[in-house]
Amino acid sequence: MEREVALMEVLEAREARVRQQNIFLEQHGAPVVSFTLNIAGPVKDSPLIRRAFYWGQDQLEAGLRASSLPVLSRNLMLLPTGCTALYAVGGTATEIKTLCTSIEDSSPLGRLFDMDVLDAGGRKLDRAEVSGGPRNCIVCGAPGKGCSSRRVHTVEELQGATRRIMEEHFAAADREQISALVAQALLDEVCTTPKPGLVDRANNGSHRDMDIFTFSASAAALTPYWGRCFQTGRETAALPPAETFSLLKRAGQGAERAMFAATGGVNTHKGAIFTLGLICGAVGRLWRAEAPCREPGAILSECAKMAAPSIRSHFAALDGESARTAGQKLYLERGITGARGEAAQGFPGVRDHALPRLKDALLAGRSWNDAGAIALLHLIARGTDTNMAARGGPEKAKKAAEDCARLLERCPLPEMGDIARLDQEFIRDNLSPGGCADLLAAALFLCRWEEFL
Repeated sequence: MEREVALMEVLEAREARVRQQNIFLEQHGAPVVSFTLNIAGPVKDSPLIRRAFYWGQDQLEAGLRASSLPVLSRNLMLLPTGCTALYAVGGTATEIKTLCTSIEDSSPLGRLFDMDVLDAGGRKLDRAEVSGGPRNCIVCGAPGKGCSSRRVHTVEELQGATRRIMEEHFAAADREQISALVAQALLDEVCTTPKPGLVDRANNGSHRDMDIFTFSASAAALTPYWGRCFQTGRETAALPPAETFSLLKRAGQGAERAMFAATGGVNTHKGAIFTLGLICGAVGRLWRAEAPCREPGAILSECAKMAAPSIRSHFAALDGESARTAGQKLYLERGITGARGEAAQGFPGVRDHALPRLKDALLAGRSWNDAGAIALLHLIARGTDTNMAARGGPEKAKKAAEDCARLLERCPLPEMGDIARLDQEFIRDNLSPGGCADLLAAALFLCRWEEFL
């Protein structure tokens, strides 16, 4: 994909594009959009350039749909000489050019777009015809074509500015998408119904101090935090993983304060702050502008690299006097490591249980809600949730996990009525698998981030 091309190749590709434009004009008698990228230098195609091209193509097609401008035909050419997308579009050339100009001007990345519009007679419309101003130099910002016509900047300067525009765009876009997807995962988790012992749309589970609205307030307050975790991972990718983990812990403390402020002191997402914050940091550490890492195995493995040294030290230093939380005491009494142990091992509950079972259920045609409830049951059946043992005692927690395991043995994809009956039993015994809920939210995020469906 990434090779230098000769001037003759570029000229031949331009002639081929013009021929295809003329074919579209003859066949459809309608305006034609020719979308290419402004890429200086002999390398016209690369993974990063192609990602920018696809993003522009998505913007153009979304804009055409929103403006009710039907695409009559399209032709995509992905060549070493550059990417081209041609569209024959129903509508007037002026309204199409207005849309294309707005896309070109909507973001710094749009400065690299060339969205030429030919009317039905083959005349190319100018930006000025739709009140579009001159385009600025990507290096110095000077208006108009003066810099290019006078060759003010070197090819190396133009290439550096082009790469910087693309990298900055996708870093911001991926940060925003991660924040939105984690917020959605938290809302999906609380809305999944039924969930044994947990707050959902049917009831408040074993809780008296929170409901679904408490969780939605918390999820909204935490939305900026996930992007900060991603950014922290990206900025510290060259440092040892443990240093990223240390910075994430500090950011997590601020997120907990935001959560408690939003909920009036109720702990809705403390475990999720730890688990999903770590996962977002891992995505940041593995991020590349041309293709962000979306592979759950690699992301969760990076989590283990970040967390394991600190967590091993934490458990090694615990004794009867220093153990204060229920989770710390359970570790000393029964060796249950809880959320910290999950992180140190790369979240095996997510990797080996929640995410595979979530995908199995979705592929079997179950709804997003039902798939989440089923994945949660598989997590509970592992019997590692410290919240359950702390609230109801180790024996009741063990029995509840065994009940879930027996149901799953009979039916790996159980019906919601069976899970609802377990919900009543959990409420009766004051059990709440909050740790499993955090892992479910992580699986929901990773499934969407992976673009599984």
